[in-house]
Amino acid sequence: MDFEAIKSQAQKYEKDMVKFLRDMVRIPGESSNEGAKIQRAKEEMEKVGFDKIEIDKMGNLLGYIGHGKRLIAFDGHIDTVGIGERKNWKFDPYEGFENDTEIGGRGTSDQEGGIASAIYGAKIMKDLGLLNDKYTVLVTATVQEEDCDGLCWQYIIKEENIRPEFVVSTEPTDGGIYRGQRGRMEIRVDVKGISSHGSAPERGDNAIYKMSEIIQDIRALNNNGCGESTAILGLEKMLHEKYNPEWKEARFLGRGSVTVSQIFYSSPSRCAVADGCSISLDRRMTSGETWESCLEEIRQLPAVQRYADDLEVSMYDYERPSYTGLSYPIECYFPTWVIPEDHAVTKALMEAHHELYGDKRQGPAAQIQMRQARPLLDKWTFSTNGVTIMGRNGIPCIGFGPGAEAQAHAPNEITWKEDLVRCAAVYAALPSIYIKNS
Repeated sequence: MDFEAIKSQAQKYEKDMVKFLRDMVRIPGESSNEGAKIQRAKEEMEKVGFDKIEIDKMGNLLGYIGHGKRLIAFDGHIDTVGIGERKNWKFDPYEGFENDTEIGGRGTSDQEGGIASAIYGAKIMKDLGLLNDKYTVLVTATVQEEDCDGLCWQYIIKEENIRPEFVVSTEPTDGGIYRGQRGRMEIRVDVKGISSHGSAPERGDNAIYKMSEIIQDIRALNNNGCGESTAILGLEKMLHEKYNPEWKEARFLGRGSVTVSQIFYSSPSRCAVADGCSISLDRRMTSGETWESCLEEIRQLPAVQRYADDLEVSMYDYERPSYTGLSYPIECYFPTWVIPEDHAVTKALMEAHHELYGDKRQGPAAQIQMRQARPLLDKWTFSTNGVTIMGRNGIPCIGFGPGAEAQAHAPNEITWKEDLVRCAAVYAALPSIYIKNS
């Protein structure tokens, strides 16, 4: 394989990728409102010569290039979060900006830059004759990830019966190769009380007081250590062999966490004892934790046991319709996943990077010191569509994408032109290396 030719071809397409990305930024497209963005991405696939382009009933864009038997996929979600407080932006988040090295605007790092690099990575494969009868490349621009990570791929896998041999997530990786992430789930705790007049609270049963005790136990679950003298063992326990057979991968991904993210109440008036109180929990999970284990952990807390007859612990569901009007309900459970360091996919991506750019993270001058202080092979701190691709369905998944994690959901979001080019080149080389080695 001529790696210099791949790099040269990727550099040739820098202006095309930048123009496409800037066009995408100009089209607002939060979750369930991505239709116009999907159409623009479809136009780009048509322009570069994809062999087959489809939009499924959920609204995901599926572009195929090549005609081989083995399917290799590159995924990027096309939806973005909102802009937040407009005053925090130094430039128009939808018009964005461009200078010699950067592109600014909502979605540049998270994560439409990845879609641009994947489309042109596939174009380079076609240009340089890297495609053969052994594999087909699928590039997806998927919807609703910001609302419900992985929902799009659950639909693609289960309803469209599409199951790639592996998937590269093009979420931003700061120049690194990411082989996993902690999972997460959304838990709800409801506790009942009995109202009474506020002048005689002893006649009632205050649900907020009950919940305050439960919240303190949840705080202890997150903050405590795991010594035997601790009444509530903290989540740190999953980093130890005594409590978790998967402790090594847990240490790689980092410990889980739990926090109260919302609180609700019901009461007849401001002059009454509250007869109901509910909270939402954001639960981040490491290797070895499941939705069942996390729910049971909450149910076994001392305060939860104390009020068990008046209490329910449950998991949220997601059923918001997509921009096409399709509703595809799913639990708000986003499993932990991690691909082994010695997996064929991991080794192929590491080899592609080595041949093209060496064994250290690359990046712009303003980022290079921070990037190269971190190992090339690492993990995300946030969640991706990998929760469904590998977490729910066992399809190998790995990450390499333009931009920076710290830019995700932040005001003044930017990405870097050289990241777009570098990722397109690595994407172009990867399938041939993987096929050669497998």
